[in-house]
Amino acid sequence: MRVQLIRNATLKMNYGGATILVDPYFAARHSLPSFTGRSPNPMTELPVTTDEIVDGVELVIVSHLHTDHFDAAAMERLAKDLPVICQPGDEETISKAGFRDVTPLESELKWRGIKITRREGNHGTGAVLEKMGNVMGFSLEAEGEPSVYWTGDTVFYPPVEQTIRETRPDVVFTHSCGAVWDNTLIVMDGAQTVATCEAAPGHATVVAVHMEALDHASVDRAALRAFADAKGVAAERLLIPADGAVMEFSKPRV
Repeated sequence: MRVQLIRNATLKMNYGGATILVDPYFAARHSLPSFTGRSPNPMTELPVTTDEIVDGVELVIVSHLHTDHFDAAAMERLAKDLPVICQPGDEETISKAGFRDVTPLESELKWRGIKITRREGNHGTGAVLEKMGNVMGFSLEAEGEPSVYWTGDTVFYPPVEQTIRETRPDVVFTHSCGAVWDNTLIVMDGAQTVATCEAAPGHATVVAVHMEALDHASVDRAALRAFADAKGVAAERLLIPADGAVMEFSKPRV
């Protein structure tokens, strides 16, 4: 598996012989409103051109319709005949944007030999959870590839821990910027990312993404690294890639 972190939650994955784009967010730096008044969003430019991002893409997975996960710029740029997998309830909006092959991920499906399984997520807690709306994560499995659990926009809570312990993924992607809404954590922070590392099997690699792109974040890469180091989480156990970084993972022999 080869993965490039584009920016925020956007990943370009070569997996099971296919090229998959996750949560495309193509907005130019400072082109969208602030969430907190600290800065317009996104706070960083794309590390590569949109032409480079879309080159070779064969499938798009959209976890939910917040603008930092599927924005107008991406909707305009992506070919409308690309297959799109989304959470149930979002297919109508995506179809209205012109996409002609939209499939809601109810539970699990197979696409070109890749098993894609929907996973639950809580985009916050308490009253904020209802404001944030439904989200999903997903797992990927394919012959000869490492198993993947992409948690999506969720806090660390029992269903996330249960998914990790039951599926024993080889690679776990977390959203770890500690974004806050109405004084409530809506994705993982340093402590919850470390808890994810502790829940993951010993051979697994955790990859923290969704970092330093949005003005409601409370944790940057340096702070996450320092916190993980203080808790004894090795750098090879928790990767914190920069935007544009390319990573390769093989199926482990365990």
